[in-house]
Amino acid sequence: MQVHLVNPSRLSFGVGVITPRWLYVLAAATPATFGHAILTDETLEPLDLGDVHRGDVVGIGIHTGNALRGYEIGTAARARGAWVVFGGIHATLFPDEAHALGGAHAVVKGDGDVVWASVLGDCAGGHPQPLYEAGRVDADRFLPASWDLLPPGRYMWGSVQTVRGCPKHCSFCSVWRTDGQKPRQRGVDAVVGEVVELRRRGFRFVALADDNFYPVTLTDLRMATRRGDGRRLQELEAMRAERFELMERLALLPDDMVFFTQITMEAAEDPAFLDAMRRARIKGALVGVEAVTPEGLKDVYKEFNFAGEGLVDRLRTFRHHGVHVLGSFIFGLPSDRPETFEATAAIAERAGLTFAQFVMLTPFPGTVDFTAWEKKMEHDPTRVAGVPLVRHWLIPEVLRPKIYSPHPVMSADEIRQRTQGVWDRFYSMRNVWARSRCVQTMRARLAFVLISKLYRQMYANTGIATDSARVSQSARWARWIARPCRRLFAARPMPDLRVPASVGPPRNESLPAV
Repeated sequence: MQVHLVNPSRLSFGVGVITPRWLYVLAAATPATFGHAILTDETLEPLDLGDVHRGDVVGIGIHTGNALRGYEIGTAARARGAWVVFGGIHATLFPDEAHALGGAHAVVKGDGDVVWASVLGDCAGGHPQPLYEAGRVDADRFLPASWDLLPPGRYMWGSVQTVRGCPKHCSFCSVWRTDGQKPRQRGVDAVVGEVVELRRRGFRFVALADDNFYPVTLTDLRMATRRGDGRRLQELEAMRAERFELMERLALLPDDMVFFTQITMEAAEDPAFLDAMRRARIKGALVGVEAVTPEGLKDVYKEFNFAGEGLVDRLRTFRHHGVHVLGSFIFGLPSDRPETFEATAAIAERAGLTFAQFVMLTPFPGTVDFTAWEKKMEHDPTRVAGVPLVRHWLIPEVLRPKIYSPHPVMSADEIRQRTQGVWDRFYSMRNVWARSRCVQTMRARLAFVLISKLYRQMYANTGIATDSARVSQSARWARWIARPCRRLFAARPMPDLRVPASVGPPRNESLPAV
C-alpha cells in the first residue's frame, strides 16, 4: 500500500513560493511501516494518476478555493481502486460534500497530526471510518515536518508553524472558528530545531506560517489587570514571554536568515515586540488592514484597527522598527464607494508598504460573512452552471462570479475593474522600482522586482481575470519569472549548523507595566 498526499491546484507554476507545510507534516505522521509518502504539490506540477494503484491511500487536503479540483482528484483516485481521504479546512466544514462529490471513503475533521496513523491503519485493514474527529491538537503534540522529502530547487521559502489559533473574530475569517480563539503556542525548542533543519538544506528565507504571530496584545494585558484576573494575567504574561524567548533564539541563527509572518495591526503599539522582531530578523509581516475607513472596519468586525491618518502612522511604525509590511485590503464592502479605491491606493503608497494585496470580498464558509449571506440567500434561486450561488466553490472557475452580493452603489464588474486598477497602480514598474530602494544591493533590488511581478501575476491576474485566456497567460508569465526568482532566494546549504542553546529568561522589556 502506497500513501499519496496531494495539494490540489488548477494552475502549476513549476516553482512554489512557500512550502505547503501540511504535506510534510502528514508525511511525518505516516508510520514507517507504510514507507515514505509520495507528495504531489500541484502548484508545481499536476498529479500523475498513473502512479495511483488499487489499495493505495490518497490523502487530499483542501481549502475552499481548491475544493473542486480536490474532488476531481478524489473521484479519479477512487475509480482506480484507491482509498480516498480528505482533510483540511474545507473538508472540516463540509465533510458530507467530500463524500458526495469527492469520492471520499473517509474525512478527517480538524488537525491531522496525531490521527493520521489511525486512518492509515484502518485503510490497510479495509475498514476506514467515514469520519474522524481529530479536534484541536495541543501544541506539545504538533509534529515537525519531514523536510527530507522536499524536492530540491522547487521552493523559495521554507515554512514553520509556531502557533495555531487567533483570539480575534474578524467577520471574513474562519480561522478563529476552525482553529479556535485560544492560541496554541508550540515549544521554542521544536520551532528552532525545525528552522535549523531548513537552513541546513539551503533555505535562508522562512515563513512563520501562523494564524497570528502576536497572540497577546498590550490591551489584553491591561484588560486582565483591570479585571483583577490574576490567573489570566499570569497566563498571558507566560505566553508573551515565550514569544520573546522564541525571537531571542531566532536571533542566534545565521545572519543571512530572513523570516516573514502574519500579525495584527495592534503590534504597532508594542515597540518592545517590534524591536524583538527586528533582532530576530523577522523582516516582513502580512498585516490585515482590510479597510481604510471607520465604516469599512465596522463592516468586517475589525474596529480595533485604525483608519485614515492613524492607519498611515501605524503602518509606518512597522517600517520604523525594521519590519516590512505586506498590507492586505478588501474591496466590495457595503460601505465602499468609487473613491474608496483611490483612497486605498494612496494610503498604501503613503504608508510605505513594501507589498500589498487587494482582494474582493468573498463569503467563505466558516465565516460570519458566509453565515449571514447564506441566510440572506435562502430563497434566491440563482444558479451558475446548475450550482446554487451559495456553493460558489463548486462552480467551474472560469464561470465563478467575482462578487457575490449586490453592492449598494457599484456593479460587480465595476468593483472588479477598480480592484484590478489598484493592483496595476501599486505594481507598476515605476512604483515597484521605487519601493526596491528598501534593499541595498543591486542583486537584492532585482530579486525585489521579480518577486513583486511574480506576486502580481500569481495572485492578481489569475484571481481577478474574467477569462481563461488571461489566466493561462498570467500562469505562463509566472512560470517564466519563478525559476530565476527562486535562484535569487537560494542559499548555500549549512549541513553542520547546530541548534542554538537556550538564552535563559526573556529580557525584562518583554513585560512592560500595564
